[in-house]
Amino acid sequence: MSKPKSSHAQDHQASLVGTSRKLRKSTISGHYKLIVFLLISFHFLTMTTSQINIGVLLDDNTRIGKEMRTAVKIACQNFNNSSTHDKILTQLQNPSESPLQAVYAAEELVKEKNVQSIIGMSSWEETALVATVAKQAKVPIISFAESAIEKPVIQQQWPFLVHMGPDLKQQIKCITDIVNYFQWAKVIVIYEIDLHGSDSGAVNLLSESLQIVGVEIEHRLVLPPFSSLSNPGRFLHEEVANLSNKQSRVFIVLKASLAWGIHLFREAKELRLVEKDSAWIISDPLAGLLDSLNASVISSMEGVLGVTTYFSENMRSFQEFKLQFQRIFRSDYPDEDNCEPSIYALRAYDSITAIGKAIKKSNSSKSTSTMLLKTLLSSNFKGLSGLISFQNGELIQPSDLKIVNVIGKKYKELGVWSSKLGFLRIVDKENRENLEQKYLNKWFDSINWPGELKRIPRGWSTPTEAKPMKIGVPGRTSFEKFVKVTWNSSTNSSSYSGFCIDIFYEVLKILEQKYPFPHEFIPFNGSYDELVDHVANKTFDAVVGDVTILANRSGAVEFTQPFAASGLTMVVTVKSQHENKAWIFLQPFTGDMWAVTGAILLYTVLIVWLLERRMNPEFEGHWWSQLNTALWFTCSSLFFAHREKVCNSYTRMVVLVWLCVVLALTSSYTASLSSLLTVPRLVPSVTDIKYLKDKDAKIGCDGDSFVRKYIENVLGFKPHNIRNISSEYDYPKEFDSGNITAAFLELPYEKAFLNYYCEGYTTVGNTFSSVGDRFGGLGFVFQKGSPLADDVSKAILTLSENGRLKQLEREYFSPPEKCSRSPETIDSLSWRSFWGLYLFSAGTSAICYLLFSIQQLYKWWNLE
Repeated sequence: MSKPKSSHAQDHQASLVGTSRKLRKSTISGHYKLIVFLLISFHFLTMTTSQINIGVLLDDNTRIGKEMRTAVKIACQNFNNSSTHDKILTQLQNPSESPLQAVYAAEELVKEKNVQSIIGMSSWEETALVATVAKQAKVPIISFAESAIEKPVIQQQWPFLVHMGPDLKQQIKCITDIVNYFQWAKVIVIYEIDLHGSDSGAVNLLSESLQIVGVEIEHRLVLPPFSSLSNPGRFLHEEVANLSNKQSRVFIVLKASLAWGIHLFREAKELRLVEKDSAWIISDPLAGLLDSLNASVISSMEGVLGVTTYFSENMRSFQEFKLQFQRIFRSDYPDEDNCEPSIYALRAYDSITAIGKAIKKSNSSKSTSTMLLKTLLSSNFKGLSGLISFQNGELIQPSDLKIVNVIGKKYKELGVWSSKLGFLRIVDKENRENLEQKYLNKWFDSINWPGELKRIPRGWSTPTEAKPMKIGVPGRTSFEKFVKVTWNSSTNSSSYSGFCIDIFYEVLKILEQKYPFPHEFIPFNGSYDELVDHVANKTFDAVVGDVTILANRSGAVEFTQPFAASGLTMVVTVKSQHENKAWIFLQPFTGDMWAVTGAILLYTVLIVWLLERRMNPEFEGHWWSQLNTALWFTCSSLFFAHREKVCNSYTRMVVLVWLCVVLALTSSYTASLSSLLTVPRLVPSVTDIKYLKDKDAKIGCDGDSFVRKYIENVLGFKPHNIRNISSEYDYPKEFDSGNITAAFLELPYEKAFLNYYCEGYTTVGNTFSSVGDRFGGLGFVFQKGSPLADDVSKAILTLSENGRLKQLEREYFSPPEKCSRSPETIDSLSWRSFWGLYLFSAGTSAICYLLFSIQQLYKWWNLE
């Protein structure tokens, strides 16, 4: 049964109403879910995205500040673009080189901006003050300032300080190695101090390092903060002009801002201090900012060596950063000529990178500043400036240093220096290998020095015609053959001559082949010690004269190679050896000679008696009478022919040989005795020092030399027994008058004295063993550390090797003809000179007697 139409309509209407209600409920539910989703998403987004405030303290008026600001901007952009949850927001403050303003800015950043870290501070003065604020607020700071303070001190005093500045100690070691390699003895240090007069210990550290290798700091030029002077140009002109009066020409610019560096080299160039034989070494920050200098400034730095932190330019990350840096820097600072980033820009970029990595690692939304510091110090990654890893608040691995050389309007990289390996060379811009000595020499030989010098600069002020060397000369000398100063009243000037002067002129001939040597002699009438002191206090540049090299003098001045040996000798008068001639007739023969001659005589007498006693009637009678006859017969043959006849032929043979012996003995005796009587034999009147002391004798010496002190302190003579003798001509007078018994002279003076007074004086014993030790010799004197001393020493060696020095000695010290004859010495004759003759005589006598005995036995046997 079917339903009516009205019923169907009602059902359909009810169905539509239900569907509409269901649809409305579904729509409301979808909107609700969408709203909830959006709310949850927004909440999640706001929960996971955090903003990190980083304070930046930079002086935007300096090149370093501009580069660091640009690098920080790039680092923050790169980090924010790569991070979805963490964003870095920098709060920039410009303290304008005022440490107090830096403190106020730091306090503002901590209290009002709620920064979690602060970076910047290019001076140690700012760093120390801001680090104190950070310590109280427990906010980590990253500083780019140089410091020579020990790491433990920094870590203990400023625990929230992280140091990423240049390693000043490394740079000082590198500079010391360079100075030591070129063997410069003195340097001048130029450095800038802060407003409180501090250099952060840099100069003391440099001084200690140089002292280890024997280098002295001659002068220190202190530059006040550039902004503290109203007229820095006038101040610098006066100070640099003062450097012209210094001897050293090796300048180390240890710490100087870019502003000071520009003014410094401009003044130095005008005053001709960046010229031949000068050397300039600069460190950071000036060396690291050479790229930022314009052509006119860098041209005034021709030949300068720079020591700066090394970084590789080959990395892809550096090339990308460099493009970003140049684009932004050129846009922000259109007045800057150069847009190349320096090490300071790279360190600033790496500091933000380190903070960003620490933020990600520590979940910054929940971390504290202490946790951020701990995470920051655990960083370990390769940044643009090198390995970023910390220990005791500093980079754990010291960066290698790049050595550059300014040439024209640009510079070239010479190589790299490492604290462990020393000087290195760059191979393919990245790989480095240790330099062998031959390569090291080539490396340094390629340096372009100031004034386009091709050799190593002397590092010393070379004399000029306008400023010649002041050379002191002894005005009063004991022996004029060494130095003689003669005043010429007509020309109102002095003339100089002598052995020492001629040697110096020969030295000049050698030196002037390399460089001019303008000089002027100045006579000095004081003692030799005072003369040496005048070189030590820089009154004189050098001394030319007969100055003895002694240990106490060598400590204050520089001596050359000695040109004459030196040692103490004792000169005494001579006397005749035969003052008592009563027994001189015995002296031709020695005692042994007389004894042997007598023995041979008696032996011959005995043989003659034995041979003649049975056959010769002259030998008849008592045996004693026979011996007397034999003795008379043999002895008379010494002087005249004997009257006794010889009956035995064997006796004739014995007598013949004996006559030969007699002839030789009488001739030698006569000649020796004649010499003794006619040629005087001279011997020293005093033989040793002990005799002089025992007799309390008076002695003489040169009172102006060190000899008097030596005689008194070392040899032990009493002061009242020592007489000062000022001239070589006074010694004979003192000897003749009996005022002195002996004179003590140095070896060169003794040679000159005896060459002139050879007839009445002599020396006693060996020069160096009998009297005293050998001294250092005679040499020329120069100021301590002067390279001229080395050049003069080499020239003296050349004169010695080519024979010129020996020739000068012969010209001045060759004895006159009266002294050139060798003294005749007559010695007594010894039996050893006649032992062959004695043996022949004795042997002949023995053979003759033996034959005679055999003959007599034969006759007796036949008679039987």
